[in-house]
Amino acid sequence: MKTYEVESLLKSFLIFLILLEVLLAINFWHEFQEKKAEIEEKIQIEMKLCAYTIQCEGLKTDFVEKAEDKEENILYKNGDFYSYFKVPTADKYLMKVVYPKASYLPRVKKLEEVTYRKFLFYSIFAALVSFLFSIYALMPLRKALRLNEELVKDILHDFNTPISSMLINLKLFKREIGENQKIQRLENNIETILSLQNNLQIFLKGIPTQSESFSLKELVENRVNYFKILYPDIVYSISLDKIVLETNKDAFTRILDNLLSNAGKYNIASGRVFITLKGHYLSISDTGKGIKNPSKVFDRYYKEQDRGIGIGLHIVKKLCDELRVPIKIKSEENQGTTIVLNLSKIIA
Repeated sequence: MKTYEVESLLKSFLIFLILLEVLLAINFWHEFQEKKAEIEEKIQIEMKLCAYTIQCEGLKTDFVEKAEDKEENILYKNGDFYSYFKVPTADKYLMKVVYPKASYLPRVKKLEEVTYRKFLFYSIFAALVSFLFSIYALMPLRKALRLNEELVKDILHDFNTPISSMLINLKLFKREIGENQKIQRLENNIETILSLQNNLQIFLKGIPTQSESFSLKELVENRVNYFKILYPDIVYSISLDKIVLETNKDAFTRILDNLLSNAGKYNIASGRVFITLKGHYLSISDTGKGIKNPSKVFDRYYKEQDRGIGIGLHIVKKLCDELRVPIKIKSEENQGTTIVLNLSKIIA
């Protein structure tokens, strides 16, 4: 099960479970209050029996003078429970029957324990029902996603043949007429298509795990030379030390390509891109349009421009997480964007 499927399952499960738990809590609270009221009714019955039969085990009795504030056969609660009853042989006096709070609390405690055990049992059942219902609800969506992924994989596979044919024919054409700027642009455009294809493959299949050692400066210079041809009006400034990285080179190249592509694509006319290394922090800054909501740019399908499909930076974040490279972004509209990669864990 993929990460987004697990996330959807957990969210659905929690929503169903919380809803059921709230309903259970309300139901058991009302049941507890009703049972508690039943205990108090039983206490009053015990008091009446005490007053009329003089069977007063566990109760205290006393005789008090009648008064307006002492109504008969009513249960009073003031610490202890007590009630007043008429004395047949003495019209001026009432019999006060007291039920100690110390005897009442254990009965309520026992009721709480019984109610809690029942609530816990039903909660476990609710969790099981929520989990099964979540799986059942997500099955059609999962099936649709699988069909969509298979379709995209088939399309990507079918792209290989025409793209390879174009590259071969361009190389043959270059041999016939020699170096030509237009042919170079065509080759770069095909490389861009291949880069998009690799992004989609990573998005669908996941990230390769094999590592290798390579020079950061050489890789950055190589990729910048490629993007200089795509964005000839952008000025690139590189300030890097010679350090060696130990990680998956293809995945790290995908990260650089996406960041450098965005820095060129969304820059202003005759803009600049700065690639610098300070300590183990690699930063890529541009003088571009900036981003309205920097916190959302790593979300899948989020985009602020009409161009693209909104998965480039999502893939960058996914790759960075897999390679253990923390990434941060700072951006202001019309001020440019700076993306910082923490390379401390992959420096050889």
